[in-house]
Amino acid sequence: MRLRSVTQSGYNVMVTSEPVRIPLPRWVTGVLAGVAIVLIPWILYLTFTLPSRHVTFHYDLAWVGFDVALTVSFAATAWGALRGSHWLVPFAAITGTMLCCDAWFDVVTSHRGDDLVEAITEAGVAELPLAALCAFIVYDAERFLAATVTRFRRAENAAR
Repeated sequence: MRLRSVTQSGYNVMVTSEPVRIPLPRWVTGVLAGVAIVLIPWILYLTFTLPSRHVTFHYDLAWVGFDVALTVSFAATAWGALRGSHWLVPFAAITGTMLCCDAWFDVVTSHRGDDLVEAITEAGVAELPLAALCAFIVYDAERFLAATVTRFRRAENAAR
């Protein structure tokens, strides 16, 4: 096993070149796999029984509530990045997932024409690129944090 430093000197974090295995009880894998298997017939059932059109009460409340949660998620991710918190990776994963969900539901619930063009444009220009940024943070959080801290310090020094 080879150890390498992945952070600036003085930080003293060493990472192994071998993948990290997170210890979980075996039943967790069974539950997750079982849910995935049970969802297949459920999806087929919904495919053939749900109406393609449905009017819903509180549609506005559902979207406003989702956007409030997305705002909180963005704020938590920004806080995690600013503080260099160990919470950055989970917050970025949540934010990226919510952005993908937002893009998906915006596009599939839009009417034809201008609504659909706006939803696709918003997904392509804002939501999916931001989700990709969050995925990058999750994939390479330490390097992202080091680069962010360096840029922040440069900007802070330039402002003085």
